[in-house]
Amino acid sequence: MPDDAWLVVGLGNPGSEYAGNRHNVGRMVVEALAARLGARFTRHKTGAGVAEGRARPGGTRFVLAAPQTYMNESGRPVGALVQFYSLPPERLIVVHDELDIPFGDLRLKSGGGHGGHNGVRDIAAVLGTPEFPRVRIGIGRPPGRQPAADFVLRDFTPPERKELPLVLDDAADAAADLATLGLDPAQQRWNAPRASR
Repeated sequence: MPDDAWLVVGLGNPGSEYAGNRHNVGRMVVEALAARLGARFTRHKTGAGVAEGRARPGGTRFVLAAPQTYMNESGRPVGALVQFYSLPPERLIVVHDELDIPFGDLRLKSGGGHGGHNGVRDIAAVLGTPEFPRVRIGIGRPPGRQPAADFVLRDFTPPERKELPLVLDDAADAAADLATLGLDPAQQRWNAPRASR
């Protein structure tokens, strides 16, 4: 792969019944990125849908991936993709939902804990390191006493769905900024609450 290649993985669950779930917002972001690049997903031998392209001629090359495994088994296809494309973990960007961030806000980071996110946990276990960049998309906490496991597997509410295209655009921009600008400048742009950006 070219020296400027980045692997951007959107986490989620496969199948139409999960497509609109909060847990699938990472997958929605890589789909939005693919649409921007004019790239189509094809089934890859690593067990993921993969689309490749550049934002502009001579620009950064993106390999976009949506694992076809369930969330808690994301590590195997992601590890296989990292190996297939001969990329170090620091050129992997994982895009995923985050309960502890308000809906629509973004937080960019590299490394650290998994925060209870089973997809991130499995990727770190398979790679043998948690040191990879992440775009964390806020979905908020469940209301009342609703279990978090139920909340993440429910679709966004109608008011949230109205805002969701803007959130996906922001997250796609944030992933691209991580790759092209680096972590610190991207964090300065995106880690503020959405209302203040």
